[in-house]
Amino acid sequence: MKGDRVEIVVDAGDSTRTYEVVASRAGRRVETAVRRGVVEVSEVTRNGSVVRTARFMASRVLALVEQPVPGEDASERPLGEDPHSA
Repeated sequence: MKGDRVEIVVDAGDSTRTYEVVASRAGRRVETAVRRGVVEVSEVTRNGSVVRTARFMASRVLALVEQPVPGEDASERPLGEDPHSA
């Protein structure tokens, strides 16, 4: 969903670096995968085509923070609240 983003904090030896992958257009999403010691964060279209990918060595990744776009979801409403009442 447009606005979804993932922040990756990486150990760069004497300091840390922060990278960010953002779903830049409507219908795109950000997916993460860990394979063979590599963390892969990709921006993907609706049909599954990869637009861009960031790859990091898993041993160097300090934090991986997924930040979805805040939305109106049934799980986010207090119990008993009617979504159609205004």
